[in-house]
Amino acid sequence: MIYRFNISATFVFKTVSMYFEWFVARRSFGRKNNSVGTSYRLMRIAIFGIALCIAVMIVSVAILVGFKKAIRDKMIGFGAHIQVVNYDANTSLETTPIEKQTSIIEAIKSINGVRHVQTFAIKAGLIKTDTDIQGIVLKGIDSEYDWTFFRNCLVEGNTFEVNDTSPTTSVVISQYLSKILNLKVNDEFLTYFIQDPPRVRKFVVKGIYRTDVDEIDKTFILCDIAHIQKLNNWNRNQISGYEIALGDFGQIDELKSEINEAISYETLSKNYVLKVESIKDKYPQVFDWLGLMDMNVVVILILMLAVSGFNMIAGLIILILDRTQMIGILKSMGASNKSIRNIFLIQSLRIIFIGLFYGNLIGIGLCLIQDHFKLIQLDPASYYVNYVPVFLHPGYILILNIGAAVVTFIMLLIPSRIISRLNPAETIKFA
Repeated sequence: MIYRFNISATFVFKTVSMYFEWFVARRSFGRKNNSVGTSYRLMRIAIFGIALCIAVMIVSVAILVGFKKAIRDKMIGFGAHIQVVNYDANTSLETTPIEKQTSIIEAIKSINGVRHVQTFAIKAGLIKTDTDIQGIVLKGIDSEYDWTFFRNCLVEGNTFEVNDTSPTTSVVISQYLSKILNLKVNDEFLTYFIQDPPRVRKFVVKGIYRTDVDEIDKTFILCDIAHIQKLNNWNRNQISGYEIALGDFGQIDELKSEINEAISYETLSKNYVLKVESIKDKYPQVFDWLGLMDMNVVVILILMLAVSGFNMIAGLIILILDRTQMIGILKSMGASNKSIRNIFLIQSLRIIFIGLFYGNLIGIGLCLIQDHFKLIQLDPASYYVNYVPVFLHPGYILILNIGAAVVTFIMLLIPSRIISRLNPAETIKFA
């Protein structure tokens, strides 16, 4: 019975103490009592500082993630996550063919994480009009091609259908090529291929796309794969390689190894070896550049957390000094240092959460405005996009808020110990 009584007494004491701390914090630092005082003005400055820091962090991360996602999606949309080509293939645009095998396609599709598999073939050529001539690369596609990326990039016209019975002369060209060659939808043009003997093909513009990636826009035209097979004297079963789309970019390295193992088994009896190449291997300079951006954002986040923390430290110290008389009175009435310290920490938490609320409101609001109106423009020749892309992810926002709140609060624990050094007699005497 005595043991139970002690537990109950302890619980009641802690409950009363907690209520006392909350009550004093609310009454002492409330707006009603401090609307024209130093404490209230200081709290507003601290709230503004935290709001500004969290807003900058949200905008920075949203721009970084959005920028990386926009460029990565463009590179993947054109060339897929992973390509499988002949191991003897070099950087030349005259590729060494491989046999299209159903067993390889099925083996790749059976790997968990693979979303789509399609075949392709490429060949270099020259476009000649009445006034201009331009070097290009034809990318041949088949009926299994996923048009999702190019449908989103179309600025005029439409895509074309590929069937196995009769090749189509329709092509999709870039806006860059259409302008320099003065070609419009439904216009015809001749393409010349330097080989022995030289050959020529007539194509019709079916659609015009724009990706803002120079490596794509200045070079590639999409056509029926049958034309490339015939120009190269290949049979209908020969291709340049396979393109493999994944469900998650984060698995690209893991699935590359699995695909390499799967196709190695399938080609043991063949006279050639296949090479598995990820989009990061194909465009290393682009992905290295994107990787360097992570360090910039890390520096910004550290600086903002430091600014927010020191802002709150300075604010708490001034609050303590401004309330020395109150501290002295509470101590003289029997309040412990811990209890008084909790009063100031409770008020600091209130400031932090109010600052986080307004910071999220500002940061998310700015990102939504940019995403909808595209107010900040960029030079696509340098950045691959013509506006600043943003991507808001709830997980990132939650982590930023929790991290900022925890780091700032931990930094407040040190200055809060100043309270234990204040002498009640001195603080009341000189207040």
